[in-house]
Amino acid sequence: MSFSRPATFLHGVLIVDAVASGATGLLMLAGAGLLGGLLGLPEPLLRYAGLVLLPYVTFVAFVASRPESARGAVWAIIACNAAWTAASILLLAGGWIAPTLLGYAFVIAQAGAVGALGELQYFALRRSRVTG
Repeated sequence: MSFSRPATFLHGVLIVDAVASGATGLLMLAGAGLLGGLLGLPEPLLRYAGLVLLPYVTFVAFVASRPESARGAVWAIIACNAAWTAASILLLAGGWIAPTLLGYAFVIAQAGAVGALGELQYFALRRSRVTG
């Protein structure tokens, strides 16, 4: 099943997700050295997280660019957002890293933003008109 979406709310949320994730990924990749010191986060973790976002951004941008998108593709994006949010929280709660106060704020803020995007995508998908 797919849904028809001529410039719908879901389309907008997918675009915001792709742009925000792309900017965050590039920032973490290119600025891992500087960010690592400021945030108290390991540089390899920042680089890996930034690298992981690149194929995700490509997929979200592709889904957003389609005149009709498969519900399964949107569900995969929602699941990725939920997994990223959970992993961010577990990273802090597990004690595997020792971030600075700014690092805690960074991880919590990006987890909150990703979680909010996933919720908006879920809400928008439920409101979408199902076709086919």
